[in-house]
Amino acid sequence: MRTPSDGSVRHWRFARAPHRRPLIGHAHLLARRPLEFLTSLPALGDLVELRIGPRPAYLPCHPDLVQQVLLNARVYDTGGPVKEKARPILGNGLITSDWADHRRQRRLVQPAFHQARIGAYAEVMRDECAARARSWHTGRVLDVGDEMQALTARVTARALFSTEMAPHSVAEVQRSLPLMVRGAYRRAMDPTGLYARLPLPANRAFDAALGRLQALIAGIVGDYRRSGGDRGDVLSALLAARDEEDGGGMSDQEVHDQVMTLLLAGVETTASALTWAWHLLAAHPEAEVRLHAEVDEVLGGRTPGYADVPRLGYTQRVFTETLRLYPPAWMYTRMTTEPTELGGHRLPAGADVLISPYVIHRTPELFARPAAFDPDRWLPERAGEVARGSYLPFGGGSRKCIGDVFGMTEATLALAALASRWRLRPVPGTVVRPRAEMSLTTGPLPMRPEPR
Repeated sequence: MRTPSDGSVRHWRFARAPHRRPLIGHAHLLARRPLEFLTSLPALGDLVELRIGPRPAYLPCHPDLVQQVLLNARVYDTGGPVKEKARPILGNGLITSDWADHRRQRRLVQPAFHQARIGAYAEVMRDECAARARSWHTGRVLDVGDEMQALTARVTARALFSTEMAPHSVAEVQRSLPLMVRGAYRRAMDPTGLYARLPLPANRAFDAALGRLQALIAGIVGDYRRSGGDRGDVLSALLAARDEEDGGGMSDQEVHDQVMTLLLAGVETTASALTWAWHLLAAHPEAEVRLHAEVDEVLGGRTPGYADVPRLGYTQRVFTETLRLYPPAWMYTRMTTEPTELGGHRLPAGADVLISPYVIHRTPELFARPAAFDPDRWLPERAGEVARGSYLPFGGGSRKCIGDVFGMTEATLALAALASRWRLRPVPGTVVRPRAEMSLTTGPLPMRPEPR
């Protein structure tokens, strides 16, 4: 139980999830229909125990409990089976590092995302959004997910490695990253660890893609070390960073791990959310009309730049609401470093805790009409209705996504630039269902661009 600020006593409800199977626990439900399974659990309790294989895991379903986990990174450190499978892929970067390492890494990586540098990255975003808009053709069906993946891959690669990055290197990122993401998710969702050892074509493709990306990053880091100087990109900032506590910088391996982490986080998540945004706009014509009206008024037909972002309020609200309905990071894990109490229930050291923004964002007690697409719920006069700690697309606490401003800026510019020239019409017969993979995707989303 907990005592709120008004002096009343909160009695937390604890429950155990049904439909557990021997040996695998609830892994079959998490693998086959994770969103339906997880969203069924808040009705059972504020804290729900489930099983991933033989191990117990705990899902906090109330934002106060979620915040208790996120704001106490020392006790609820990153961990769990997903992280352990991700570490061989991402190394010891911001996503996978333990609490002590993460504090130092955060200090060293943060300068790469200072506001002064976001403006420079926005020039890359502007150029790539304009190029993507020019590449579309009237009536020619395109897969929006592939288009957004290509756009964010180019933006992220050029922001990481400067505008001087060779075209073949950008193309390698575009080619290899989707294979790596799919393979990483399959490994993360396998409680047995057997899948990665099978001689399957998908595993060979994953290994090859991972090897190519690792070699590419190692070569670029080595080149930057030799040449020196600040090229105005993320990698230059990482190499120049010095820890305020000990004056040290990052080794080549540490820089490599951060770049791999930022590639994975910067491409897949923003691409998935942008794809959902186009789907939602097509399904809600009134929102699409308002978006078009705003970009026409603000831009007058030109490509948006960084200075336009504050004036694109409705465009930002569309993306904010998209992140609520379909948060790319639909679930992530923490692990207790010592015995503790959560929701009145004792957790041992080493307990897995699951955080699901998707579950929290769709709780009726927290959001009015939670299934409705309503960008205006984020108007200043209405945003106060949203309970503190209940909006979590970027996580929270000391592990909040370091690239949140980068991602919001990129998405706002992409929506505005493309919507100023095109409207996307669904292909009849297309069925869209959320796919809970490494990020929350639409799956294939064929749409037909029409000029405005």
